[in-house]
Amino acid sequence: MSETTPPLAVVTGATAGLGLATARGLAEQGYRVVIAGRRPDKGRIACDTLRRHRPDADVRFEPLDLDSLASVRAFTRRLTANEPRLACLINNAGLMALPTRERTEDGFERQLGVNYLGHFLLTSRLLPLLFEESRQGKPARVVQLSSLAHRSGRIDFEDLAGARRYDPWRAYRQSKLAMLLFAQALQKRSDGGGWGLLSAAAHPGLSRTALFDVGVRSRPLAGRLFKLVMPLLSQSADDGARPTLYAALANDVRGGDYYGPDGWGETRGQPTRAYRSPAARDPAVEDRLWQVSCELTGATWATSPEL
Repeated sequence: MSETTPPLAVVTGATAGLGLATARGLAEQGYRVVIAGRRPDKGRIACDTLRRHRPDADVRFEPLDLDSLASVRAFTRRLTANEPRLACLINNAGLMALPTRERTEDGFERQLGVNYLGHFLLTSRLLPLLFEESRQGKPARVVQLSSLAHRSGRIDFEDLAGARRYDPWRAYRQSKLAMLLFAQALQKRSDGGGWGLLSAAAHPGLSRTALFDVGVRSRPLAGRLFKLVMPLLSQSADDGARPTLYAALANDVRGGDYYGPDGWGETRGQPTRAYRSPAARDPAVEDRLWQVSCELTGATWATSPEL
């Protein structure tokens, strides 16, 4: 591949909503973009949408089902076989407040599995491509999508799967806290191992996407009320993607940073450094979550970019 080839970005869950807006923003900055998602039909539509917006956009769809660790492994095998480097990984895909407890193909509670554990394995297996990008002199970036909901989340190590007590929003909050902890832990390991990565996190505030349509079903009365006031508090998917794009592109981003909107309650506005809950600042929880995640997914992490 030529040294002048544009940098590559992978965005999970990019067939609609925040992911599609993020993919468009990266394409506008000259990135080649892989739209990673479950459904090829939606992938084709997303690629066509980006090309209509920007005819010279270099975008393609690759199947990735975060419900399945086998699918994650297959995706990474294809990408590493066809690409020498990866400049930017956006772990965006997610589920919100599934009304009933569901499990992934590998037996994980589905929100934790899709929102977090699948991305944990994905990132570990793409490290060689991220290392290669960083060797070119500019750190490869990894951005995890967290949420305002992380603030009331906690990692329940005794019942990660929600088998004893499932609550839709509790499970969602846990998964999004896990993503923020992951971003921080990844930066620490990069710094300690000389990996050369820039790991950050972002949240979209309150953004009008289809994700909320599923989430509000778990609380019908509160959901109907929330839908009434949502237009007053929220922002579009394009605006909600701005913190993610800032974390992925801005020159003043530091490793471990966390971005969200600067408006009231971080619900909408321009990107700025965001608030982290006390649970997100607990190094013991962060380290334990990393170890448990390695055990659950089989993820291994190189101790040096030379490996």
